Amino acid sequence: MSTTKADQFLAEARKDEQQRLAGYREKALKLFPHVCGRCTREFEGKKLRELTVHHRDHNHDNNPPDGSNWELLCIYCHDQEHMRGLNQYQTDNSADRQSGPTLGHSPFANLAQRLKPGK
Repeated sequence: MSTTKADQFLAEARKDEQQRLAGYREKALKLFPHVCGRCTREFEGKKLRELTVHHRDHNHDNNPPDGSNWELLCIYCHDQEHMRGLNQYQTDNSADRQSGPTLGHSPFANLAQRLKPGK
């Protein structure tokens, strides 16, 4: 693919993403009051851009027309929500890990024996 074709493809992909984002954001702003679902701050005018659409199931392609997968969150609460999800994921995965060594052998077995002079 030539550079110009690649650039054109990338530009189209970005444009499509922006249209998709604008579509469900505009719908959500029509459906719900302009209030953050976590901190309850109200937004209007230029501050409205700080209000984002959060997908409850984290699937940005799941956009039911009734908005049941969306909630409006301010940019700060939205970041916090995603960090909370990431921390929960890390906690869940660390509980699944085994405690103790994960290797089937010890690379330092018999090290003292091997380091003795004359060997």
